[in-house]
Amino acid sequence: MFFCFIVVFIFLTDPCASAKTRKVTKLVHKVCAKTSDYTFCVESLYADPHTAEADEYFLANIAFRLAYVNATSTQHHIDKLLKKLGTSRPSHYQRRLQRCRSDYKKGVSAIEMGLNDLNSESFDLLAGYAGVAAHAAGDCQSSFKGTHSPLTSMNNDLKGLCEICVVISKLFTDPNL
Repeated sequence: MFFCFIVVFIFLTDPCASAKTRKVTKLVHKVCAKTSDYTFCVESLYADPHTAEADEYFLANIAFRLAYVNATSTQHHIDKLLKKLGTSRPSHYQRRLQRCRSDYKKGVSAIEMGLNDLNSESFDLLAGYAGVAAHAAGDCQSSFKGTHSPLTSMNNDLKGLCEICVVISKLFTDPNL
């Protein structure tokens, strides 16, 4: 009896278990099946409680907003790391973080332009904006090549979210999707 209680408790509190058993809409499945990480895609999109009822347009808004939140929170994290280092002579680490700050400024700007285009129902450049943001995260990560990056997880998440944005964007411009 006690063992059954533990199994049920673990299942109910395990976020991966709920993602594995989640009823995924046809639209979300269609989008996530075209990404490199289906599970990341589903879990990310379903972080928004409105995903289950979303049409293509609203799902695009959800994805771009998730990317925006990730990018801006990463910007704030970079600023905190730089503030901790102070204004002493810039180290290699500090210069890498400054490059990341510049990269994320470009990425956030691109995502904002994507959100503006969505609001004006102009879809042609959406995939490009998401690509710019993904590239910014990749550039940030590459600035730490050969050393440990404190931003690896955030960079990977933004690249994954931007990949979702690209796939959703193509729903508006590619009739074969």
